[in-house]
Amino acid sequence: MGYRELWRTQGVPALLVSSLLARLPMLATTVPIAFLAKDASGSFRWAGVVAGAYSVGTAIAGPLWSRTADRRGPRRVLLVTGLGWSVALLAVVLLPAGQFRLLPVITVVAGALVPPISQTLRAAWPRVVDGPALRTAYSVDATTQELLFMVGPMLGATAVSVASPRLGVLLAAAMSAAFIWWYVLRQPEPLDRGPRTQVPLTTRQLLWHRHRLPLILAFAVWIMSFSGISLAIVAFADDHGQRLIAGVFETVWAFGSLVGGAVAGALPGRGTSHLWRRAALVAAGMLLCVFATWSPVSLGIALAVSGLTLAPAIGALYGRLGALTPDVAKTEVFGWMSGAATGGGAIGAAVSGAVIDGLGVRYVWLLAAVLAVLATVLLLRVPPEVDESAELPGAGLLGEAA
Repeated sequence: MGYRELWRTQGVPALLVSSLLARLPMLATTVPIAFLAKDASGSFRWAGVVAGAYSVGTAIAGPLWSRTADRRGPRRVLLVTGLGWSVALLAVVLLPAGQFRLLPVITVVAGALVPPISQTLRAAWPRVVDGPALRTAYSVDATTQELLFMVGPMLGATAVSVASPRLGVLLAAAMSAAFIWWYVLRQPEPLDRGPRTQVPLTTRQLLWHRHRLPLILAFAVWIMSFSGISLAIVAFADDHGQRLIAGVFETVWAFGSLVGGAVAGALPGRGTSHLWRRAALVAAGMLLCVFATWSPVSLGIALAVSGLTLAPAIGALYGRLGALTPDVAKTEVFGWMSGAATGGGAIGAAVSGAVIDGLGVRYVWLLAAVLAVLATVLLLRVPPEVDESAELPGAGLLGEAA
């Protein structure tokens, strides 16, 4: 019922599809740029430096672009960053192999020009749908991200295998120019803000908030744990002499999240939905994996079960953060969330690498479970989502079905 109502809303299908296609090149560049850096320098260590430089640029500039989108409208920001990002990728393609030491400089610029697609999409949903359909929209947003993580890197890897890393980067630049233009055209009209809401919030007012700050920190902690698990999957496969199963595990984990998000989006939901309960399920899924590392089959099953909890929890967090943020700062707050996630992912990978070397792969999942419990604690005081329609006479049994 939720999906039917959502898809019948004018503008929703085009907005969602265009946002997915606009985000696809960002994920398709990771593999080609890594191989381009490795081929030019002869070292994967240099590829790591280049990837780190890209992340630094994204983390620094992302919130600034999001803030500008709130103040001046998303269309201009998306056009400027989309064109700039494509030009920066073109510079990567044209850089001579002998000048590979300039790659981190160019990728810092490229990272700083990453268009705020996800941020503007999440800020746009309340202008397109409301009520139960809004909850479904955020759930669909979180779920379809899993498709991007499955398709994007594979697309980049295919371009590298069939042709070359340079062609893979060039393909991403061309895709970005076309798809971002389409996404810009699908942007809903800006809100008609009254005089009271025209004064933007300062960064301190936006972030130093009893509900928004815990939401952003909880998301960063989640990404910290997810990043560690991705590294643990690679280490587990290497320990078992079957590197191919790393890709299988990642796909199984993502597919579990895809299924969980699809089911959560279809359910009507409770009248009162507490985010911390979904966070507790994420922690339980992580803990399950701790006891499943004795064989590839058992770990694969545990990852699939664990994945079921991810998209529903992330979608609910998007919804609460959007609902608890004034319209004048919605894009910016999601920009800060993305920046915090980038930092959390970097810390999670570094700490998990030390845990693997010092204690073993199994303890990374234990660390992930502890981090997920920390996220749950952070979310305890976040007010629940209340669906007033579920409280109407006759709606109680339907609400309890979720």
